[in-house]
Amino acid sequence: MAAEPDRVLIFDTTLRDGEQAPGCSMMRPEKLRVARSLAELGVDVIEAGFPAASKGDWESVQAVSREVQGPVICALARCTREDIELAARALADAPRRRIHVFLATSAIHRQYKLNMAEGEILRAAIEGVRLARELCEDVEFSPEDASRTELEFLAQVVEAAIEAGAGTVNIPDTVGYTVPDEFAELFRYLRKNVRGIERIRLSVHCHDDLGMAVANSLTAVVAGARQIECTINGIGERAGNCSLEEVVMALKTRSAFFNVTTGIQTTRLYPASRLVSSITGMPVPRNKAVVGENAFAHEAGIHQHGVLRHYSTYEIMRPEDVGLSRSHLILGKHSGRHAFRERVRALGFELEEADFNQVFEEFKALADKKKELFDGDIEALVLRVEGAAAGPWTLLGLETHAGTEGPATAKVRLGHADGRLIERSAQGDGPVDGAFKAIEAATGVGVMLRKFEVRGVTEGEDAQGEAVVYVEYNQRTYRGSSVSTNIVESSTKAFLEVINRIEQAAAGTRSRERAGTLGSASAI
Repeated sequence: MAAEPDRVLIFDTTLRDGEQAPGCSMMRPEKLRVARSLAELGVDVIEAGFPAASKGDWESVQAVSREVQGPVICALARCTREDIELAARALADAPRRRIHVFLATSAIHRQYKLNMAEGEILRAAIEGVRLARELCEDVEFSPEDASRTELEFLAQVVEAAIEAGAGTVNIPDTVGYTVPDEFAELFRYLRKNVRGIERIRLSVHCHDDLGMAVANSLTAVVAGARQIECTINGIGERAGNCSLEEVVMALKTRSAFFNVTTGIQTTRLYPASRLVSSITGMPVPRNKAVVGENAFAHEAGIHQHGVLRHYSTYEIMRPEDVGLSRSHLILGKHSGRHAFRERVRALGFELEEADFNQVFEEFKALADKKKELFDGDIEALVLRVEGAAAGPWTLLGLETHAGTEGPATAKVRLGHADGRLIERSAQGDGPVDGAFKAIEAATGVGVMLRKFEVRGVTEGEDAQGEAVVYVEYNQRTYRGSSVSTNIVESSTKAFLEVINRIEQAAAGTRSRERAGTLGSASAI
């Protein structure tokens, strides 16, 4: 299908390439939350995963295919029969589906990774696309490491993929090596030298190793690309991917220059960004373009004066355009349900009544501890209730004692889904360490703590603190997080969330007939 000249599709790969970033792995319920948020955002294609990577990835792609409506659901596959057939089965329930096959083409990859000659690469690409086309009408092909592939050979591979039935050809800058002028020349070369290229949609997939993923993607659009592959917050392998929110707002803000549109509902950008940040534990830098806390902040006097006179003096886009609220309504313990509901909606969240009631109760409890609540406090409450990890263990009580002399002690009281009540005490280097050890003693699950982070959610002496815990268990990394005005409490709940995730994973493994790795993940 030929691309509409003024429409750029947004292909989101947060659930596939984004999840491959260290520490960003997601469980199936979390992937579904992100996928639904992406559908509300209006992305055209959701790359839900790489089914051959693991049984869990296959099941996540299947779940997204069944439960998320609207976007095309895509699965990644190498140019092998096993990968492609697994992808097709995982996508079977999706009303609109795509198989995305890839094969490395650069001399570096041919020699050191694949040990294949050019002719073998061509044959494998053709066979892979043909097989995918037999199983799925919508097929995309990516020549991995295209930006470092010889132009003549790249053109041969792209032409062969088109002839074999690919409707979209993606040109990846897999290692973030290219620069805008060079990348534009690559696209111009392909459009001039590849027969049949006018029949398909050209796509672009850029990594940010040199900080040019967004610039290179925009350059590709100018040179003829009509699909951009990107991720929320730019997460991904190594330095990350092209940032969805940045590239979309660049196209919108400079629409007179680019003369293209997207289908993105930009007011959903900020909520999507915060959701992904909450689930992955990857905080959004304050100075990040579009969705960072400082993106619309003005401290210099001359800037403040200008913005007060007219926003356009120092703002090229409005905060409301990306889903940020500038409401000055102060919420506190006397605020009612209506005012709270309006603030939640202004922040871009729509909650089911049961979830709203739970959030409102937690809001009231928090308001008794804080004089006033900021937007960050409310976001933390909503994201915590929406993303609470269901598990067998619940924290019913916590007591800690610490001083300048001697070890700290902690006592935890836990409830189990089977009705058991367990209480354990432990000593540690501090109250948090003691609480962690008490939980391990109570649950019987011993882990290796790899990373422990605490950050303020909002400003002020009574700010909530978010604790994020990374542990290793059976050679897998698990992450838990929690928010509270009491750092010891939030740390303890974050650690218990990790234990619940381990229990969930173990239960899932026992319930499956076969488990474990089926393939190896890859960045395109």
